[in-house]
Amino acid sequence: MTLRLTSALFADGEMIPTRSSCDGEDLSPHLVWTGVPAGTAELVLTMMDPDAPSATFVHWLLWGVQPATHELEEGMLPARAHQGTNGFGRRGYGGPCPPKGDRPHRYVFTLSALSSTLALPDGASAADLAAAMEGSVIEAARLTGRYAR
Repeated sequence: MTLRLTSALFADGEMIPTRSSCDGEDLSPHLVWTGVPAGTAELVLTMMDPDAPSATFVHWLLWGVQPATHELEEGMLPARAHQGTNGFGRRGYGGPCPPKGDRPHRYVFTLSALSSTLALPDGASAADLAAAMEGSVIEAARLTGRYAR
């Protein structure tokens, strides 16, 4: 079975709802996944904007998600999960907020199944998370949404 990440709020490549953005309620979107591989110790979810003006912008870093978890309700976090610092300088989810007038930006959600658990403190950076994950990713799935203002 292959790891698959979807949302009831938008299909891959489609527009992310305003309520999940800085123009709305800034709620993390509802996400569902299937096909968690055997041997998964924990799941990691990231959301990045590769179209940001200066460099890839970090919108969300979430780790410590238990492998038995298969869904994140809108605006909710799983028990015992940890969140890193996003590009806005805050811990947690920061929704799409591209410059007004820009073409739609892509927002890439990546769900990674890891063979070991991470020992990272809350508020860790994207670089810290990437380094900690190195060598333990079993499989990853992506879902891309778009947003413009």
